[in-house]
Amino acid sequence: MGRGIPAGLFRVFYHKTVLRSTPFLLFDGDCAQAMAFYHTCFGGELSVSRLGDSPMKEQLPPEKHDRVINAHLQSGQVEISATDWMSAPTYEPKHGNTSAIFVMADTRAELSEIFDRLAVDAHEERFQDLHDLPIGTYGQLTDRFGVSWVFLTNEHLAGSV
Repeated sequence: MGRGIPAGLFRVFYHKTVLRSTPFLLFDGDCAQAMAFYHTCFGGELSVSRLGDSPMKEQLPPEKHDRVINAHLQSGQVEISATDWMSAPTYEPKHGNTSAIFVMADTRAELSEIFDRLAVDAHEERFQDLHDLPIGTYGQLTDRFGVSWVFLTNEHLAGSV
C-alpha cells in the first residue's frame, strides 16, 4: 500500500464513494419565495425546478404542478436544498418537521449502503424505501433518534428537470 499505512486505513481514505449532504427544507407552497429570500441573503447561484416542468408531474394532481420539486442554493461553502410539500395526507407540515438532511450520491449502490444503516429501527410512519422515480432513486426515513433523512441519486437528474 503506502509507506507504513495499514491496508484497511488506506481503503478508508481512498474509498471511491463520494456522498454529499445538505440541509433540506420543506415548504408548503412558498418554497420559491423562501429560497429567493435566502438568495438575497447569501448571494450565489439559485436553481428552482417546478413539478409541472418535470417528468414527475404525471404522478401528482395538476393543482400541485406549480409547486417547487427541487430548489438548490449554492454560495461558497453554504448549500441549501428545498422543496414544497407534495403529498403526505397523514403528515402535515408544521414547525419542527420541515427540515431534513439531504443525502445525494451518484448511484443507488452508494445510497443503499448509508440508507440501510440509518434504516435500522427507523420510524415506520415516515419510511419510504429506496425506489426508482423519473428523477432518480429516492427514499426517505426518520431515524431512531428522530432525525429526518431524504436520499436521491444523481443518475437521472441530468436530463430530467
